[in-house]
Amino acid sequence: MNLQARQSQSLTMTPQLLQSIRLLQFHHVELLAFLQREADGNPLLELVPAAEPAPPSPVETIPEPVASDPAPLSGCRDDGAAFSDGTGPAGERHPDAAERLLDLAHGAASGAGGEPASWEERVGEGLPSLHAHAMGEIAEVFGGGDERRLAEYWLADLDASGFLFADLALPPEMAPLLRRLQDEAEPAGLFARSLEECLAIQLRRRDRLDPVMGCVLANLPLLARRDFAALSRLTGESEAELLDILSEIRSLDPRPGSAFSLAPPAAVLPDAVVTQDAGAPGGWRVALNPEAFPRLRIRLEAGAPRSGSGEERVFLAQCRQSAGWLQRSLEGRARTILKVADEIVRRQGAFLARGGGHLRPMTLMDVAEAVGMHESTISRVTAGKYLATPRGTVEMKAFFSGAIAASDGGEAHSAESVKLRIRNLVAAEGAGGVLSDDDIAARLQGEGVELARRTVAKYREALGIPSSVQRRREMKARRLAG
Repeated sequence: MNLQARQSQSLTMTPQLLQSIRLLQFHHVELLAFLQREADGNPLLELVPAAEPAPPSPVETIPEPVASDPAPLSGCRDDGAAFSDGTGPAGERHPDAAERLLDLAHGAASGAGGEPASWEERVGEGLPSLHAHAMGEIAEVFGGGDERRLAEYWLADLDASGFLFADLALPPEMAPLLRRLQDEAEPAGLFARSLEECLAIQLRRRDRLDPVMGCVLANLPLLARRDFAALSRLTGESEAELLDILSEIRSLDPRPGSAFSLAPPAAVLPDAVVTQDAGAPGGWRVALNPEAFPRLRIRLEAGAPRSGSGEERVFLAQCRQSAGWLQRSLEGRARTILKVADEIVRRQGAFLARGGGHLRPMTLMDVAEAVGMHESTISRVTAGKYLATPRGTVEMKAFFSGAIAASDGGEAHSAESVKLRIRNLVAAEGAGGVLSDDDIAARLQGEGVELARRTVAKYREALGIPSSVQRRREMKARRLAG
């Protein structure tokens, strides 16, 4: 029998660090609910009413928080997957945010009659209800305790389809937790990491996930091409049997989260407000919105009893320690959000001043390196957080966009600014004729944007613009009707 001694490094997640990271991903409503629960369970904590005047901003005086995750907790998505060009599975993660930027691109939001919009009218799109539903499902499956808290970290990795980021690095000890969540959460397929896994979850609940079905799911591209000959060789099933399998797969829901993305949005409370200020760096000043940052008061007088049992004193000491940790975590959250918002505004000043055509390419890594944090921290900070700008209230994630090369070798263009150009070109079509995808690609190249025809088609479809053939038919029908 051989004994070997090895040294290894591993990340120990302290309760304080877990709490700080957890608070980062909460938006205002979730944070408020979380703090209310904490205050209900801790006699030393009191939630400060929103109407009570806030003291001078603490972000100037508080100690530097734990600003970045030492390592991604859940296999943080990379930039390309988290903020792709808006098409394909990854690109579907934040369609509403991207559309919001395009809608605001022509100028500041306006109210009826072209007058400047009031604050209420300029409030942006609300958060989809998928996040709240998923949080409720986690609570239903795990109740309380550590399992629930761990599972809630996956909320930041959910996309609009209800999928977890495909490359999620799952520690072995977390696999049973995810499997249980997938097996019990509704709708079936929620928290899947791929389309194949989503369909498999639904079939497993129907007791229909046999080896043949598993083989078909592992070869979905063949099924999409209706290559029954190849599938027959792989499965040993006849074409008629494969058609039955295809029919059953078509009865499944490939996007279990989509039912929630269309829910009527609630009014958004911006986390920070961006204003023009000639004296500020870059001409823009970012300030936290006090209404979006609930405050706690620690009632120290209640934590120093002159009498009481030893158990009571121990309990109050624990409450004091917990309250202190929570207060510091909240202060760190505020500082981190402000720091990230500052960097986003610094990079996107041209968009704020001149509109969507001037949105610069920007990735998670760009911001992470600039502020000295991990990409996973930037992802959590920007999820569900909003900036009130002169061009409307915009989700932070909407400012991230992939880069498209310039044909003249100059500065790259953002995917969203290119989509805006495509939308404008199509909107300008008239009696002169309809532009094909090749025509649009040529026009863009003339403007210094290097884009293949197939990418033009992909962006056009993402914008919901019909093909040139369909647009030509519609134009002809309008002329005949007129």
